[in-house]
Amino acid sequence: MDRILVSACLMGRRVRYDGGAKTSASAILAGWREEGRLVPFCPEVEGGLPIPRPAAEIEPGGSGADVLAGRARVLAADGSDVTAAFLSGARQALDLALSSGVRLAVLKEGSPSCGSLAVYDGTFTGGRVPGPGVTTALLEQHGIPVFGEDRLTEADAYLRAR
Repeated sequence: MDRILVSACLMGRRVRYDGGAKTSASAILAGWREEGRLVPFCPEVEGGLPIPRPAAEIEPGGSGADVLAGRARVLAADGSDVTAAFLSGARQALDLALSSGVRLAVLKEGSPSCGSLAVYDGTFTGGRVPGPGVTTALLEQHGIPVFGEDRLTEADAYLRAR
């Protein structure tokens, strides 16, 4: 059975920067949960960041791939550099995915870790730019496709086609 790495916040776990969750009501996700396919994970918490914590964004002009390559940092709203925690969480997510037989990931869109199509732009004003978060970039570099929670139908079709 194909396993799916999923953002823990989408499963109702209160791991987000503000101490909340972003619980998904998707029937697709519920079905995968019933089948025992889901592997919940929060790279930011596993990377060592507390709950709650200051919001963080990849610095302007950077992407998750740039963070992995050392060309950009992840900064918290209070100005602290949290890049090391984001890198650690991304590596742990990849290790878990590989050891668990994960075929794809469904991660929280917009997150500096988990965004697949877009992340916040680094200005803490709510603007977004195209590109992946740190964890998404690392997973995709290792052949694990990542879908945001708004693309579950596409993720389901991907699984069915395999």
